[in-house]
Formats: sequence, structure tokens, C-alpha cells
Amino acid sequence: MAGGVAAREGSGSRRVTIDREGPLLIEGPVEVVMEDGTVAVSDRFVVAVCTCRRSRTYPWCDTSHRGHARPARRPRGKEARRDDDR
Repeated sequence: MAGGVAAREGSGSRRVTIDREGPLLIEGPVEVVMEDGTVAVSDRFVVAVCTCRRSRTYPWCDTSHRGHARPARRPRGKEARRDDDR
């Protein structure tokens, strides 16, 4: 196991699509291991995994992210120092 991800023997690679404004789309079936060790399983063709944590069906996306703006990110590096100095 490397980086918290265990590959099953004989398993092929999975395609993951990242959408900045929405969920991770993963070609299924998938198993998601939660922080507490529980496992969520989906055998769907494509699985939407929530990244905003607003979903009532977490870890699966229920589109709760729609209509909510993500908070603006604070600039890093030199820009952050300039803002802090003001």
C-alpha cells in the first residue's frame, strides 16, 4: 500500500475526472475507505464522489454543491505577504 491506496491484484486502472466546481467522477465500480475505516461501495458505471462535504449521502455527491460559491482562496507567496502588510 502506497500513499493510502491499495491496488488489487489484476485490477485495471480507473479513470478519474476532476471538476473544480463539482465532484470527482470515477469509473466504477469503486470502494471508498472512509477515515474511520468503514467502506462505501458503489457498482455504478460512473461514480460521483463528493469533494465539498455538503452531501447528505457523503461520500457520494448529491449535487449539494450547486448554488453555493466556493470561498475565495487566499493568495500564497509574495501576494499573501503584501496583503498581510497592509
